[in-house]
Amino acid sequence: MKDILVMKEIVKKFGDGRTEVTALKGIDFTVQQGEFVSIIGPSGSGKSTFLTISGGLQNPTSGEILINGTSFSKLGDKKRADLRFKEIGFILQSSNLVPFLKVKEQFQLVNKVAKRKEDDTRRDELLESLDIKGLLDSYPRDLSGGERQRVAIARALFNEPSLILADEPTASLDTDHAYDVVKLLVKEAHEKQKATVMVTHDERMIQWSDRVYRMKDGQLLEES
Repeated sequence: MKDILVMKEIVKKFGDGRTEVTALKGIDFTVQQGEFVSIIGPSGSGKSTFLTISGGLQNPTSGEILINGTSFSKLGDKKRADLRFKEIGFILQSSNLVPFLKVKEQFQLVNKVAKRKEDDTRRDELLESLDIKGLLDSYPRDLSGGERQRVAIARALFNEPSLILADEPTASLDTDHAYDVVKLLVKEAHEKQKATVMVTHDERMIQWSDRVYRMKDGQLLEES
């Protein structure tokens, strides 16, 4: 199987001198295509920092990150942004929807940036699986927090990224919809051969994982 995400000796420090805090301590981590990996741990353990660094949203203090064999550290800002758009689907705790675009226009924007023809098949498939197909003409302000989150999840998967990075994707959802989201992420990983990393504090959501890691004091430890 192909390695999609490779992290080598990743260290992340914040502050300096007496205020310096080491959030990540020499992490080595690999996810292959077709894998669904969960990372659990309490708030403040470094999970979100780990995820944003793995997707190139912030830089490590030291170490190297490769996406499909390409090193983030060797790319300029534009090429890094292009790589993120093409290869990574981010599901963040805040939905990050464009506030002045209707739900259907959120997906049209992705098509425009990707310079591809409109095709509603994939969009409708994702929206139906998340029970939000009836929201196409709604603006983000008209949606509940859980609905906005589900739209953001569908949008993140819509561009067919090879790597999905999900930061607490079920935090604003009721239990039934939370399970629907995790099952969809697992399906995307296994059937479409995507590499998927989910960070969560809810251990009910890890039962379908291929591997589970626990983040503790900036270190990543694989669970048996």
